[in-house]
Amino acid sequence: MTINASSQEKLLIIGCGDIGQRLALQLASHHYRITGLRRHPPEDLPYLQYRVCDATQTGQLDALLGSEAFDVIVISMTPAERSDAGYEQAYVQTCRNLVAGLKRHQQQPRLVLFVSSTAVYGQNDGSWVDESSPTQPESFSGNRLLEAEQVIQANGFAHSCIRFSGIYGPGRNRLIEQVKQQRASASPHYTNRIHADDCAGVLAHLIELQHKQDLAPVYLATDSSPTPMVEVVNWIAEQLGIRDFLASDAVNERGNKRISNQRLLATGYSFRYPDFRAGYASLINLQA
Repeated sequence: MTINASSQEKLLIIGCGDIGQRLALQLASHHYRITGLRRHPPEDLPYLQYRVCDATQTGQLDALLGSEAFDVIVISMTPAERSDAGYEQAYVQTCRNLVAGLKRHQQQPRLVLFVSSTAVYGQNDGSWVDESSPTQPESFSGNRLLEAEQVIQANGFAHSCIRFSGIYGPGRNRLIEQVKQQRASASPHYTNRIHADDCAGVLAHLIELQHKQDLAPVYLATDSSPTPMVEVVNWIAEQLGIRDFLASDAVNERGNKRISNQRLLATGYSFRYPDFRAGYASLINLQA
């Protein structure tokens, strides 16, 4: 079906890195004209036009919003450094700049999606966590992400915050490399994961779904199989044919909780990789 240019919606992806590119690709056949913002963008893709913009700088984002209005805005930032200041700038300041620019130019997008993280939860007792669970982060990253969420939530735009669990996929092969380097952890703590393709799939699904119904203010996005870390790395090692892969001094991941994706599943989303086995099998096959 050919979409008339006048019927296209304008989609803005602020911080358009790997997840943003995957999202643009998944929406390429839909009725969107997609703009991605990066400080140092690559060449344009057939389905994605880049603009040079540092969204953490008020003037740059304001100038863009003053020149063009967008129907859907996705905020998917990556901090310049893993520090409290880096997270404050990437997430909190970007959200403040966006809200200020939208108000200044009297724009009302139909949807604002903020890519957040399950780091906003501090539970570490192996319990189940859902959207109603208390958010008491123990890390600066969780605190800053929660602060950024609150900036979006407090300003009257139709919105949803998507809290992703640990993202893996092409270019995110840390566990596979740890197994190969015999540096994997024997931690019994639960780990929660989502493939990068499903990250993009969830965002695309919710963008389309909002045409039909209001979205919840928060969704937890994770696959359907919270699993102890030692089981995950043991399975990876079996697939690679590696016998000795654990390190007694390996650093365990923070937290120990099981993330529920029931609210997301209730919207009709179907995972491409419903558990770590399906996702990591695809990565291992890519490397074979």
